[in-house]
Amino acid sequence: MTGSNPNNRLLSILGRYTPAAPWRGRYSLSRLFLSFYLLVMGSFVAVAFFADFVISTSVKGITDDYTSRFMHGTIVLIEDEIFRRPRSEWPKTIKMLNNKFSYRLAIVERWSLKVPRKLAEKIDNGDLVIDSDSDLLYHRLKQTPQILIVGPLSPDANPDHPRTLPLELRIRLLTWSLIGLFLAVAVWFWVRPVWRDLEALRQTARSLGEGHFETRAPEARSRAFDLLTETLNGMAERVQRLIATQKELSSAISHELRTPIARMRFALEMLAETDEPVERERLWKMMEEDLDELDNLIDSSLTYSRFEREQPELHLSSVDLASWLENEVDSVRILNRSLELTLDMTALPEQQKAELDTKSMPYAITNLIRNAIKYAKSNIAISAKIVGNQVQINVDDDGIGIPPEERKRVFFAFTRLDRSRDRSTGGYGLGLAIVRQVLEQHGGTVTAGESPQGGARFTLRWPVLQNVT
Repeated sequence: MTGSNPNNRLLSILGRYTPAAPWRGRYSLSRLFLSFYLLVMGSFVAVAFFADFVISTSVKGITDDYTSRFMHGTIVLIEDEIFRRPRSEWPKTIKMLNNKFSYRLAIVERWSLKVPRKLAEKIDNGDLVIDSDSDLLYHRLKQTPQILIVGPLSPDANPDHPRTLPLELRIRLLTWSLIGLFLAVAVWFWVRPVWRDLEALRQTARSLGEGHFETRAPEARSRAFDLLTETLNGMAERVQRLIATQKELSSAISHELRTPIARMRFALEMLAETDEPVERERLWKMMEEDLDELDNLIDSSLTYSRFEREQPELHLSSVDLASWLENEVDSVRILNRSLELTLDMTALPEQQKAELDTKSMPYAITNLIRNAIKYAKSNIAISAKIVGNQVQINVDDDGIGIPPEERKRVFFAFTRLDRSRDRSTGGYGLGLAIVRQVLEQHGGTVTAGESPQGGARFTLRWPVLQNVT
């Protein structure tokens, strides 16, 4: 029987998700930070480079045109200065002009110039042509085959200057370094509380997997884990309550089974020793009653366990309250014809409708009436009325009543107010617990008090209209 114990099965299932060794599956904070940082930084750099490429491509033509116009006057002056002198002095003139400009000047033959075809056509037409790749400017000297080369236009690319990284590149490197630093700090402050929450949830899950169902996850530092922490703690509380209820139910049922089984065994022994028809009939009747008791115990236990294990989905129906209540009372009336059972519905409005689950609400009504039948001396009175927006049903008896200090405790499973083991009043302590579960399912309450008849009064209240979607 040990292998089929539900507690063992639950522990074995949770144990499957428990790491076999403490180090297995660990993921350090530094690794999480590095992975997330590389992901964010890589994505950011990719987007930035793509945007830079698009922008550079879009403005390239504009920039070249602006540079061409800006340099046009300078090129005209250089060209005029060159043509004032004989062609033999052009090299000397270029050398002299080189000392006056921050960029280099050179004259080459057209045939020696290697440029793309599109640029060559513009050069031949006498246009100022800028080669963005080499940062050079080309201009054909009037109608001669000589080409004036100006540049590199960028001072950083001038070989006469000390070799350093281009200014644009240095600015880019500095900018990206600062962006990377600030992003690392931001990611760290974001990842750290997330890591702490993940580690807390991992430790909590491990403890739950090891069977420590009292463990709860601490309050999440990150809002992203609020719902997960709440769900995990709710699950742990639910599992803990289910296991406690299951243990209590198993222990109580085992205890309850002993009495009818012992009586049946005694009746069987007596039946074997007697031949008197009257006595044998009495013993048979005793055993049938014990079998009925066992059947009721099993049925009540299964019903209570089902309500405790999960909240059944409500299947609401709008019923005529007076007609429905009358049918439920009539179905229980035959259990004890010696008691006077009255139903008062004069306070109900005519054709009053109420929403309820026609499968679960009858449990509440019939269990209250059955409880009253056990303790009533001669009379049970049931009344119904509407109070505000709620249905109120009172079940009164003229029995021994319930002490004030016990009126809340009676709605918990296996609670007995009398210690007798007599089958007529002993019960199992499950009926009123089922009533409480049904009313909670309907968003209502059940309370115990003092009846005007001197016994106990049980009051059911639930909304006339259920606000469920």
